[in-house]
Amino acid sequence: MDASMSEKVRQIHANLQRQGATLAVAESLTGGELCAALTSLPGASQVIRGGLVVYATDLKSALAGVDAELIAKVGAVDAAVAAQLAVGVRDRLGARFGVGLTGVAGPDTQDGRPVGEVHGAVAGPGSSAADPTSLAAVVLVVPGAEGARPSREEVRRAAVRATIDLVLSVVRE
Repeated sequence: MDASMSEKVRQIHANLQRQGATLAVAESLTGGELCAALTSLPGASQVIRGGLVVYATDLKSALAGVDAELIAKVGAVDAAVAAQLAVGVRDRLGARFGVGLTGVAGPDTQDGRPVGEVHGAVAGPGSSAADPTSLAAVVLVVPGAEGARPSREEVRRAAVRATIDLVLSVVRE
């Protein structure tokens, strides 16, 4: 993780500590990279409750509480799925804030969604998956170099960066 990202994670930790708050993560396409970034600094255990890597579609429902009918209807890569991941992990891990992250890292499309499409959401104390306006969200489409599809690494790296920025915007002082 570069210095800029480390500083953002430091700010997230400091803001959470000032609020007496904690954060939990449910991530799919990044396979744990987001939680690894958020726990990379000493003292992370004071503010990071933990994470769920729900890479398999069925685990999004079984572990994070995403409505299986929603996934059957829209697929695993959707803003509503990210919202339910965020609320589900917040509630299941007993944190004040929950982060949900889903997308397509590639090399193939998924459920008709292109490689590089990413949806992230942050649920705070008053957030509800039934009310999308109560969540902070990011939609990202990662471009590839010279019009090519982005690599898995590019998509995953961009997803982690965008989500850390989103978390920082929500857990401000």
